[in-house]
Amino acid sequence: MPFDFPFRLARRWLAGLAIAAATTAASAAYPDRPITLVVTYPPGGTVDLVARLIGPRLSAVLGQSVIIENKGGAGGMIGGAYVAKAAPDGYTLMMDASNHGQNPALHSKMNFDTLRDFAPVSLLLRVPNILVVTPKYPVKTVADLIKLGQATDGTHVYFASSGPGSAQHLAGELFNFLAHTHMQHVPYKGGGPAMVDVMSGQVPVMFASMGSSWPHVRAGKLRAIASGGSTRSPSAPDLPTIAESGVPGYSSYEWNGVFAPAGTPPAIVNKLSQALAQVLKEPDVAKQLTDMGAEIVASTPAELDTFRRAEIEKWKKVVDEAHLQLD
Repeated sequence: MPFDFPFRLARRWLAGLAIAAATTAASAAYPDRPITLVVTYPPGGTVDLVARLIGPRLSAVLGQSVIIENKGGAGGMIGGAYVAKAAPDGYTLMMDASNHGQNPALHSKMNFDTLRDFAPVSLLLRVPNILVVTPKYPVKTVADLIKLGQATDGTHVYFASSGPGSAQHLAGELFNFLAHTHMQHVPYKGGGPAMVDVMSGQVPVMFASMGSSWPHVRAGKLRAIASGGSTRSPSAPDLPTIAESGVPGYSSYEWNGVFAPAGTPPAIVNKLSQALAQVLKEPDVAKQLTDMGAEIVASTPAELDTFRRAEIEKWKKVVDEAHLQLD
């Protein structure tokens, strides 16, 4: 053994202590400069609206500016790639949505690894997808839709979505998988055009986000059949779930969560998670979110990690069954 081995070992140990001390000091001082919250979707959508609602409140809690930066495109993967490569110091965060758990099932090639490259911070909220139909369509229950969707006389049931691989598309494919129906998908370039055509009767069915479709239900432009939530929505307690209406195990949400680059110190991740929970408890924030049909979650980092892993596994089964592949 070389004579200087104990000294080299001691130097490494001291260097490790120095790094740990510096990390602890940085975590304790965090944040000491503005934070960028990258939204993985364009301005104006639900994810962007949620980010701009909580951003100023999060800034007040943390004592530093929170800058919203939109990097939309490719189902959230452009923004995801950007944040995956950012420094793991808590100053670049990502607000992502349901595609975080769906893209790994839909794409065989991604320029980041969803589980490896992001540290979960908090699952903020879930908004159930609800089964809606054009008012003149002869479907008033889930059983009616199953009967039509299982028909073998050559007729087809068509359902609209905001595009291939979207949350609405996969919600319909999940229904096909669990209810043994063979509804046909009609993709649109966005949820707005899809919903317009459902209201007019061009396509009769849609598994739409409650946040965007519920005002049209109230106005009588759409008929709500059932909620895709695992339990009835507090915003619509009289609306049964799809699961209780004859499709056991059905659950489909559009959700929003916050992530940091992998390697971000746990102390910073936990501080952010607690700050977000504090923001979501503010009465005006909670009211605005529940008014759009959201169920506030405010999870811990560990709970979000468990949730996203379950989402990835669920959608892999659906995608495999429907033979979907987007690349």
